[in-house]
Formats: sequence, C-alpha cells, structure tokens
Amino acid sequence: MGIWAYICPMLEKAIQYVTVILVSSAKFGFAPFIGKAFSLSNWEIIILMVIGMMLTVVLLTTLLGDLFYGFLKRTLFKNRKTFSPKTRNIVRVWNKRGLIGVAFLTPVLFSPIGGALIAISFGEHKKKIILYMFLSACFWAPLTVLFMDQLIQFVSSFIDFKQLFK
Repeated sequence: MGIWAYICPMLEKAIQYVTVILVSSAKFGFAPFIGKAFSLSNWEIIILMVIGMMLTVVLLTTLLGDLFYGFLKRTLFKNRKTFSPKTRNIVRVWNKRGLIGVAFLTPVLFSPIGGALIAISFGEHKKKIILYMFLSACFWAPLTVLFMDQLIQFVSSFIDFKQLFK
C-alpha cells in the first residue's frame, strides 16, 4: 500500500466539502441535497452551509463588493427600470424590516449573493451585514437540513430507492 491509499480518501472528502460549500454559497437551499448525496452527516452539512454562505457574504462585502456591484450596474442593470415589481418588493422589505429582515430572508428568498448585494446597495455597514448574515445562516442551516431529512423520509416511505436504482 502506497501513500495514495491515504491521500485519495482525504482528497475525495475535501472535494465533497468544497462542492457543498460552493453550492451553498450560490444557492443555500440546494446544499443539503448535495450533502446527503455525498453521505455527509447533518452536522457536516450544517457547518459547510454556514461556511458557504459566509464565504459569499464576506467576499462580496469586503473584497469584491464594490467591484462586483459596479460591474453589475454597468452591464446587467444598465437599461433596467428603476422600479420594477421585484425592486419594489425588495424596498418594501427593507423599509419594514431593514438589514435584519433582508438577512433573515436571504437564505430562503434571495441567494447569499443577492442578499449581500441588497444589503450593500442600501449602504449598510459591512460588519453589521456580516454579523446578521451569519446569524441568519446559523438559524436557517439546521432548519433546512432537518426539513430535507424529513422530506427524504417521507418520500422514501412511498418509494423504495434501492429497488429503483438496481
């Protein structure tokens, strides 16, 4: 047995972790399904989901936020209406609930990228954005994983997956 017998399983696990982190940094709700597909424990999935969301939020608020937001304004939002139904809803949430409301709804309604950009666009302090997004991720990650577990148990009570994939 060579050194590869020890490196390959670790590399496989690292690739699984990075995949869950990247998925949760783009779309928070899909990460539990990817984590379960890799047979990760619920705690691993929860921790990786929080890391993924916070990776996006920290990168957008500190390092890339101004560059990324400026790029979006120059390219995608160039000829966009100022007030569309979507922007009106975002402004309504912001006016009623502020940063706390946007951070709370980020994993559910907005993606981590969208929530961070909304908070940045309203000019909130970066430390507050990071703190509230972290608290939101810590709240929603366990709920999302537990909901996904219940959904899998419910569906598997009707469908025998082992028979399906023989």
